[in-house]
Amino acid sequence: MERKGKALTLSVFGRRKRDGCKLVVLTAYDLTSALIAAAGGVDAILVGDSVGMVVLGHENTLPVTMDDMVHHCKAVARAKPRVPIIADMPYGSFHVSTEKTVANALRLIKDGGAQAVKVEGGRQREDVIRALIAAEIPVMGHLGLTPQSVNRLGGYKVQGRGAAEAALLREDAALLAEWGCFSLVLECVPSALAETVSGEIGIPTVGIGAGAGCDGQVLVFHDMLGLFTGLKPKFVKRYADLGEAACKAVAQYAEEVRDGVFPGPEHQYDDQPASGKDGSGSNVSGQSGYLGDMEKE
Repeated sequence: MERKGKALTLSVFGRRKRDGCKLVVLTAYDLTSALIAAAGGVDAILVGDSVGMVVLGHENTLPVTMDDMVHHCKAVARAKPRVPIIADMPYGSFHVSTEKTVANALRLIKDGGAQAVKVEGGRQREDVIRALIAAEIPVMGHLGLTPQSVNRLGGYKVQGRGAAEAALLREDAALLAEWGCFSLVLECVPSALAETVSGEIGIPTVGIGAGAGCDGQVLVFHDMLGLFTGLKPKFVKRYADLGEAACKAVAQYAEEVRDGVFPGPEHQYDDQPASGKDGSGSNVSGQSGYLGDMEKE
């Protein structure tokens, strides 16, 4: 599976907003999810710190480390998805000096293979964001519900309700655009506010729980495919229930093994190479080793 046509770059974000065409962003955390996302036609992949919850088993995103993020970015980059890869800067990686923040971001770019980083927060991140952009590291902003602030926010709650909160969010969005962010995630904010912000700033907004007025949308891979049921946010639409299908497949496998149905004759090797084989161990796919002599019907 691979994306057809010309490879996309980060310029797709500005172009989609100018053309009035919605951006499609999806998270991915490994080679398989990246291949699926790219083949499905997304415009960009976010290697989100949500990996901590849907892959690594943490209760929230706070325990995710730089090593975790670099590891998963590398796996996504190996898929060569031909779309931009954006990496979340995990909790603690940009709550330090600007020098250390830039060093952390460079790891995600140089070692992880990402083309940009995402940083949560508004006006309090000015020094960090300016330093990253000065280092020629593209930055995606993130306002509204910022999961790394879950302790301060007292849980996962809608943000920007009420005139005062809405005004602050609009001001922060304008600042992020002014400082040079190429895009902005709006998470769990009232749809009317998200639409207002999208119309006020020159950079594209990517919504998650922020309504249809944003310039694009992002969802978590495991959520939209029904692979993770730990949380069921209102904003998630489940496009498939692969988790249930996978459970049924494993149950059938277990039953067939116990009943002696699997492996059948077609899954086993003879003591002689198949007709036309030279016994070298090569097979139709050009692989060698334990797959040798595998036949294609």
